[in-house]
Amino acid sequence: MTLLEERPRESFREQSIPVLETKRLTLRAPRLEDAKTVALLANDKRIAENTARIPHPYTLADANDFIAGANIAGGEVVFLITLQDDIIGACGITTLDKQPELGYWLGAPYWGKGFATEALHAVVDYAFTDLDHRALNAGARVTNPASRRVLEKCGFQWTGVGLYRISAIKSSAPIDRFRLERGIWSAIKSWGRMKKVM
Repeated sequence: MTLLEERPRESFREQSIPVLETKRLTLRAPRLEDAKTVALLANDKRIAENTARIPHPYTLADANDFIAGANIAGGEVVFLITLQDDIIGACGITTLDKQPELGYWLGAPYWGKGFATEALHAVVDYAFTDLDHRALNAGARVTNPASRRVLEKCGFQWTGVGLYRISAIKSSAPIDRFRLERGIWSAIKSWGRMKKVM
């Protein structure tokens, strides 16, 4: 990068996506000062082997690149998942094969507590209401049943198996593919509201 190239100002990028709040979590845009914490959390082989793009080892430079590329106009939408201001993971929506794709990861100390499901519900709501997507795709390695359960709890339906290149293992691996249509999401939301009234 030269001095003549303009890098998006962080405050502009933060304003490009909203802050999403759930019962326990806040989802917000990543900031440059988050890089060290992101690097510490994501530098876990168990996380890297279950995501397509996280390398292992995951360095501070990787975290800086991730943050610098987040929420740039026309790019992917990225949120850091925070619990009482502590970063616990990340999630977002990117485009693969011209289709919106949901991705996420949590630091190992936060697994099994329902945080991923809670965060994804918020991102799915944002994708269908604010971004006006008609459907979302997602994937989970066939060796990762916990991620599969998260997607199913969010209403995603299994559509088949595919092969994805996994950066950390430098090879392809079988992935369970999932899809959530806006109509299904809308029905789930309506059913949830009806149950509260009953």
